[in-house]
Amino acid sequence: MFSINHVNIYLEDEVIENGAVTIKDGKFKQVHKKPLTSGEAIDGRGLNLVPGFIDTHIHGAVGSDVMDRTEAALKQMAQVLPKEGTTSFLATTLTSPLSELDEVIEVIAKYQGDKGEAEILGAHVEGPFIARNKAGAQPPDCIVNPDLDVARRWVESGIVKAMTLAPELAGADRLIRFLSSEGVVASAGHTDAKFKDIKQACADGLAQLTHLCNAMNGIHHREIGAVGAAMLLNELKSELIVDGIHVSDDMVQILYETIGSERLILITDAMRAKGLSDGTYTLGSHTVSVNGKEAKLSDGTLAGSVLTMDQAVKRMLDLCDASFYDLIQMASVNPAKQYDLWERKGSIALGKDADFLLVDDSFQIDQTYCKGVVSYEASSN
Repeated sequence: MFSINHVNIYLEDEVIENGAVTIKDGKFKQVHKKPLTSGEAIDGRGLNLVPGFIDTHIHGAVGSDVMDRTEAALKQMAQVLPKEGTTSFLATTLTSPLSELDEVIEVIAKYQGDKGEAEILGAHVEGPFIARNKAGAQPPDCIVNPDLDVARRWVESGIVKAMTLAPELAGADRLIRFLSSEGVVASAGHTDAKFKDIKQACADGLAQLTHLCNAMNGIHHREIGAVGAAMLLNELKSELIVDGIHVSDDMVQILYETIGSERLILITDAMRAKGLSDGTYTLGSHTVSVNGKEAKLSDGTLAGSVLTMDQAVKRMLDLCDASFYDLIQMASVNPAKQYDLWERKGSIALGKDADFLLVDDSFQIDQTYCKGVVSYEASSN
């Protein structure tokens, strides 16, 4: 058991200034409205104590990729992500041969993390049930039509928490209804769907849009498409990559103003080059060139990102003048609620996992704690 003193604590419904928290067995045990005056406590130095980030769409980092299909790759990601404030994440797959997807889901299901790592919450299966003309960097040769038997096999592993699919495809309606009944988030992405398709899919149980604006139809004044659906349909949440490349800064501001922080989920969609130097890397069967903040195929197609979660949050702070509560909403609260994790993740509350960050007023990370274990310290890097 230990305590952190002299911190501004961002609870679900109030901010306690210059308070303290006590952590025991990896969970929040007590919140103190005043600094502790007795016993030993870590000095929080007036920093802000906020929930850790939950990245629900990430493929890789520092040379490792989920589709490497090894526990070593998952471990490397889990060890490095706390540096950017990510305390838990969904290991995200890529459209691949079904045998490889079977294998990677088995690896994710078997993975047992260590203390101090970001927790792997499950798998986000991106593809293979997507539209060929919206494949983006998803390998087109591996795209297949929606197959309920295959999806059932993956879902029965107990590890699949989300599946990205194209709702306009034949058989997608049955798949969406199945996923919804199993508590798996059905997310429309790499899709040629029109507004009416998205609206019907919502009636079937569609809950989300994958990397909003990318690999989907934008807004036209006679057909508002999937992006218009994100703005109009309150039952939908939307992932958003705020790297200044996937979505322009102007569009990010429009989305923030029209959709609001309560329905946006910040993600990285990062690939294995994140945290490494510029160069040539692989994404499935593709070769990806990374130059600065851009990761592209030879034809210019965007191939994931090298974005970090703290960069995404700080860009929302600068671009949209978002409040700390709005930032927490998009990076922690919304993913926890969307993936049925709210009882143990996403906020500073008694009994929840002690996944939290100490940050300054510009959201610069000083320390990251995963289940009460110091996982990153800026002063030691």
